[in-house]
Formats: sequence, structure tokens, C-alpha cells
Amino acid sequence: MSADATNPAAPGPVAPAGPRRRARPRIDLRRLGRAALLGPAARDRLPDAIGHVVEAHRAHFPEADLEPLRRAYVLAESSHRGQMRKSGEPYITHPLAVTLILAELGAETTTLTASLLHDTVEDTDVTLDQVREQFGEEVRYLVDGVTKLEKVDYGAAAEPETFRKMLVATGNDVRVMSIKLADRLHNMRTLGVMRPEKQARIAKVTRDVLIPLAERLGVQALKTELEDLVFAILHPEEYAHTRELIAENASRSGDPLTEVAEQVRGVLREADVPAEVLVRPRHFVSVHRVSRKRGRLRGCDFGRLLVLVNEDADCYAVLGELHTCMTPVVSEFKDFIAVPKFNLYQSLHTAVAREDGQVVEVLIRTHQMHKAAEAGVVALGNPYAPPAEEHPAGDGERADPTRPGWLSRLLEWQRAAPDTDTFWSTLREDLAQDREITVFRPDGGTLGLPEGATCVDAAYAQYGEDAHACIGARVNGRLATLSTVLKDGDSVQLLMGQDPASEPSREWLDHAHTPAARIAIQRRLATRQSAADRTQGTGGDAAPAVGSPARAGSAEVARAGAEAGPSPVAGPVGPVPSTGPAAQAAPGFGTASVAVVGRSDAAARLAGCCTPVPPDEVTGFAVRGGAVTVHRVECAAVARMRSAGRAEFGVRWGETTACRVTLLAESFGRPHLLADLTEAIALEGVEIISATVAPPAQQRVRHTYTLQLPDAAGLPALMRAMRDVPGVYDVSRTQPQPPGM
Repeated sequence: MSADATNPAAPGPVAPAGPRRRARPRIDLRRLGRAALLGPAARDRLPDAIGHVVEAHRAHFPEADLEPLRRAYVLAESSHRGQMRKSGEPYITHPLAVTLILAELGAETTTLTASLLHDTVEDTDVTLDQVREQFGEEVRYLVDGVTKLEKVDYGAAAEPETFRKMLVATGNDVRVMSIKLADRLHNMRTLGVMRPEKQARIAKVTRDVLIPLAERLGVQALKTELEDLVFAILHPEEYAHTRELIAENASRSGDPLTEVAEQVRGVLREADVPAEVLVRPRHFVSVHRVSRKRGRLRGCDFGRLLVLVNEDADCYAVLGELHTCMTPVVSEFKDFIAVPKFNLYQSLHTAVAREDGQVVEVLIRTHQMHKAAEAGVVALGNPYAPPAEEHPAGDGERADPTRPGWLSRLLEWQRAAPDTDTFWSTLREDLAQDREITVFRPDGGTLGLPEGATCVDAAYAQYGEDAHACIGARVNGRLATLSTVLKDGDSVQLLMGQDPASEPSREWLDHAHTPAARIAIQRRLATRQSAADRTQGTGGDAAPAVGSPARAGSAEVARAGAEAGPSPVAGPVGPVPSTGPAAQAAPGFGTASVAVVGRSDAAARLAGCCTPVPPDEVTGFAVRGGAVTVHRVECAAVARMRSAGRAEFGVRWGETTACRVTLLAESFGRPHLLADLTEAIALEGVEIISATVAPPAQQRVRHTYTLQLPDAAGLPALMRAMRDVPGVYDVSRTQPQPPGM
């Protein structure tokens, strides 16, 4: 559809009518400029005024019961009698036009009944109770869903809160939004009687909210005409230029698209593939986008070919024939049949090149796919019908297409929106994200996320408020930061901490792409700030500095130090003596027993650079004073001393097993991590000689600990205990960092 329907904002014919436009296979919603009222009808016969609606409805539902439509029209006409639209027409022409739009799209009888009544409760004395009594609960729910909230009650918030109410109602019955979209389409068609500033305001809301909703619900027939009507109002100069381009192309003799269509028909006839080949003109906004992309337009740029077949397999047969007999443009191929879009759209997209260099885009789909592409959820019928057994609802995303994943997520975050302004601005931002990706969870489930979403968004999509405890992720089996942008088809394993008091970092807001994640993070940060303000107001004691000495065995003291800031603090932490039976004064380097081979009188000491531990392979080098320093053979200092010609001695471990070792713990940043690590070390009976925590980088933190072990055999158990601390993903032996690094 295009903006030449009945839009007074753009008077005059938009483009000359021609055979190509008459052959357009799109659902035609322009037959009714206004309904003719032919006077009262007998109680037992259908009013003549809804003849157009009945004709369109019978085309989709030949056996439909028309009695509810008759009664709904009688109630609507009598209720609206005497009311006039600003265009000067009787008001009943509006619900009739809205109902015809839905009937053309294939809506079932209940939707059409509610559509005829959709303004009665809002603009007349009819009540919802009366609607329920006469037409049932379903019709009452639909009418209530599209009824606006009063400005007298809500003031400036009336419009946003009305949309919030409609979205919530749509979550239970998608037919609510179907009626609203058809209602807005007819209002946009007749918007020219409004003041220019009001036209612009309504057009902007249509652009920002209703057009994206039509796209997400797959109702392309409504979406494209709404786009053209908004284009004409908000960008009149570009609209006029586009109209001239279309008119100029229509006036040319010969149509290259028609020629290619005939060529395609011949190819498919020879291959014995039954198909219908149609020329599908682009609507105005589409032509405008193509002109901006390609510059000067040629004949094939003004439309596409649509090939309709009976079976899915025929789609691929058509594709094979086209790519065999014509020159395909490989970069233009997309398979939305194997991987449907999130709005139910299925089709094969390809393109072929003519000898003159023009590129013809081709859409290949079945008749059923075409119906779904044009009418989207409107073509699904009654969502109250029980789901088929072969399509059970899955975990996470609902399998029911009338409640798609994006709608479920929208309903979740709107509950948490603290005020109307936040809801309204966030809704527009959310709907602007018009592409969706699917990522896979380790349990085989999926998460639907907008394009550009990160691991932060995945965490809140899967865990809600519990995602505050997320400490990292694995993407396709590899460790990744929470800021990692996900791609369609990625496998995501979210790593969750065990501390129920975990809180998100303020940096997460920079990585959150979805409203659900942003709102949840903002709420938790605001709660934390309020608690901090209350603490300051009551004169609470300040937490001790992290760098001050503390007993690692005292969880309260260690946790207080870690809570001084939300991120681990850089700088030395120690010495931190341990508690328990292994506690002792920290001796110098070299407490493990080691002997120099062949020199029983030589004093041996363990090197501080590599902190060897039994049963490491070691070697020794003489130092001043006749002592021998023992190094691990892989220590970098060994190679330097060998190259310098230093005297090397064989050494062996003695019976004493006490030792000193330096460990590097790598973790994701989170509150209380330092306290939890020192507590884990203390519980193993190990003394902390010194500890250094580097500044966080990419949400990762490096902790370096020099530790005194009473028995070297306990080193593997110590490293396992440190790895078991939530957030720690690796512990390894390393050289201690020199001071100042």
C-alpha cells in the first residue's frame, strides 16, 4: 500500500495508475473511503452499510456466523448517531473503515465485532458491562484494551499510560494491538483535517511506536502504508520528490520488471515448477531508501518480483532454477525460511542481474507465507484456541506466536519502569531496535535479544533481578567479559556468584542494551545510594581501609575492608597473618629444607623470584657470602646466571616441607571478593605474607599473594579452595610483582 490512499495531507494523485499497480498482489485496503449509510435495516437482516466488511470477511471465512457483526453494527450505529468526525462524515464511518481493514487482512469474527465497538465505551454511554452482556468476555476485553485513558484523570501522562495499558492487554490477547493499528491507519488516512502541528505530533508517535509494533507483529500491509503516510507529513519535500520519481518511471514506455517477470515465468514453465510470478511495486518509503542508497534509480529499482508457490520445497526449486538460468547476485541471498524473522516473516530473498547491469530483487515464498507476511499475527486467528500438541511451549521464550519473546520482555521491563516519562522514552528506544538475535543457553534453551545486546543483557534476560550476582560469562566456550557484544547463534554460559548481596557495577549501564537490564541496574544502584545516604545521615562508622592490616581468619573484619568500595582496590594488602594451628612468625625466604649436593656446609636459601616448592625441580647458584640460592629450573634468573658464568650447584629437597609460594588469582570483579579469597586461604591454615590487588581492567582483577605453607603437600588443595571462590576463574603459581608495579 502507499500514501496515495485517501491522505488529504498529500492531495492529488500520487502516481499515474497503470497495469503494474492494478496487478499488485498486496491486500487492497483502499476500497472504502467512507461507508455508505443506507438507513435502518430489519432486525433479521444484515445492514447494507457493512456489506463491504461482510464481503471481505466471507473471502477468508466462508462459514462465519455474521450475527455478532449485525448486532455490533446496530449498537455502534445507534450509539454514535449524531456524532460527526472532524472531516464532516458521520462518526460510524470510522469503526466501519477500521473493521474493513481488519476484514481484508483476514481477522476472525470476534476481532471484527470488537472493532465495530472499539470507540463506543470511550465516546458514548455504552459501558463495558453492556458489551460483556451482549457479546461476551472476549469482545469486552478487546474493547477495553483499546479504550483510551481520560486526560482529566491522567493529564499529560494519558497517552503514554494508554499505550502501557494497551501493551499489557496485548500481552494477553494480541488482537488488541491489531485493532489499534487499524484504528491508527484510518486516522492517518484522514489526518489532513487536523492542524499541521497536531498532524506532526500524531505522525511522530506513529513513527516511533506504532510502526515498529506493526513491524514486530508482522503486519506489513499496515506498516508500509503507515510509513508512507508518516513520510508525507514529516518529510513533505522528500515525499514530493519520491512521488515525482515514481510518476516519471510510470510514464516510461516498457517496464524492465515486466520483462524479467516473463522471463522467470518461462524458466519455471520449462522446469515444470508451478508458480505465480508477480511484479511488486515498492512503496514510497522503500523507493526513497533505495534512492539514497543507490543514487540514480533505474526501472528495476522501483519494484521487486514476487514468486508464489504451493510448498516449501518449491521455494528452493525456484531458487535453483533462477540461479542456474540467470545470473545471481550472491551477496543478496537471504534464507528467511530456514531461519524466520522474529516477526513470523518467511521468504527467500535473492537477486538476478540483467544484461544491461540492472539488478532485479526476487522474493520467493508460499501462498501461506505471503499471507503471514502481509497480515502477521492478524492472520493467526483466535489466540484462545488450544495450541497444537506438536508445538508445546518451550522454556524461556513462549512458542505461541501471539506472545513473541520481544513482547514478553517488553511487558517485564515496563512493570519496573519507575515513572511514565521513563516508560515512554524507554519504549521508543526499545522499539527502535528492529532486529533480533537468538543465543543459546547451555541447557539447550534460547534467549531472544535485540541486535547489539551484550552478556549483561543476556544475564538479565535469563535471571531477572538475580543477574546482579553475575560475575562473568563464557561465549562459545571461551571466557568473555560482560561487555562482550553477542552475535546471532552464539552459545552463552553465564557465571553466577553465590553471594546474595552481590550488586551490579555502575559500569554495567554502559554495556546494557536492553531496557530490562538498564532499569534493573538503575533500580539497584539507586537503592544502594539511598542506603548509603541513610548511613551517612545516622553517623555510621566508616569502613576500615582495605590497605590496613587485618586478620584473614576474621570474616567480619576482612569483609568490612572489602566493602569499602564496589571494586577491588589496588595496592598492597599485608602483611596479613593467618590464624589457626599453623600460625607462626613469618621467617625469611627458604623455610623448606634443602641441601646442596657435595657441600654439606653451604647455607641454602629459596629464591624469592620463583619461590620453589617441593617437589619442584630446582638448581642452585652461589651468591656473596658463600650461600647458595635455590631456583626453579624454569625461572628466568637461571638462564641469566648461566649465561653470566655463575657457579651452579646441584640441590635436593630435605625432609622439612614448610615452604613459601606466590600465587596469582585471576577473577571477575565483584564486591567482597578480596574478603572471600583471604578467608578461603585462612581456612586452609596458610599464612598470608603479602597481597597485591591490581586495578580492575575489563572487569577482570589480578590478585597476587605470597603465602607461607606449613606443608608443601597442601598447595594443590589451597589452589582448589581459591578457585572455588565465586568469581575466580584461574589460580596459578607465578613470580611476585616487584614493589611499585
